[in-house]
Amino acid sequence: MTPNPVLAPRAGFVVNKAVGNAVVRHRVTRRLRHLVAARLDTLPAGSMLVVRALPPAATASSAELAADLDSGLRTAVRKR
Repeated sequence: MTPNPVLAPRAGFVVNKAVGNAVVRHRVTRRLRHLVAARLDTLPAGSMLVVRALPPAATASSAELAADLDSGLRTAVRKR
């Protein structure tokens, strides 16, 4: 899908049961939402980002999650 320049960037999260029980999944989602919110303005207008959490995200530190997110964003922006 091509970006819509009128719309602000949006993000969605996929955290399945392999990550942990509901409490763990929601915690991971909240942590990722906080990290993505700080980086959303770096994405082009109209972008749609999907962040998929893998099982190691349940025990990862915030610094590790941030580093992985930054790495993924660099790759995604570069592939545009």
